[in-house]
Amino acid sequence: MSDERLARFEAVYQQTYGQITAYVARRCASPQDAADVVAETFTVAWRRVAELPGGEEATLWLYGVARKVLANHHKTAGRRLARNVALDTEMADLYAAAPDEGDGVAAVSAVFRTLPDDDRELLALVAWEGLEREEIARVLGLSRNAVRVRLHRARKRFARALEKAGVRETRAERLMPVERSL
Repeated sequence: MSDERLARFEAVYQQTYGQITAYVARRCASPQDAADVVAETFTVAWRRVAELPGGEEATLWLYGVARKVLANHHKTAGRRLARNVALDTEMADLYAAAPDEGDGVAAVSAVFRTLPDDDRELLALVAWEGLEREEIARVLGLSRNAVRVRLHRARKRFARALEKAGVRETRAERLMPVERSL
């Protein structure tokens, strides 16, 4: 990109950023959403800098771009909300704890959160994602043997932490796959 086009974009950005941000913030549910929309608006402006008008027309043009980005954002947010509701319902049906197991599942969850990040990631890849050791090795960039050793140690630490917390066999343990030999 030529220096002239870059200077033009920077000037328009500095001149309009506050106005565009305020416009978007008033139309978004959260500051994070507003930041995403503003970033996308200026990304469009960057890609289409040759079409970017000068002066006050640039502000109006960016309002138009922001309006379209907002429309896409709201449409996407609606679809995401519908998917989340459906997923929440599905997950509640699949993994609803029996009334007498609620405390046990909560205890297992609490113990799981105390594990080191690496242990949690390994155990989650096995239990939640259903990955085999070879697949985990590819995901983490480790050898299959390193995964085997780390997984064994993570399970031992988890078992000790559960025992220390006084948690006996629970529904959560039954859901966790048994260590598989490959």
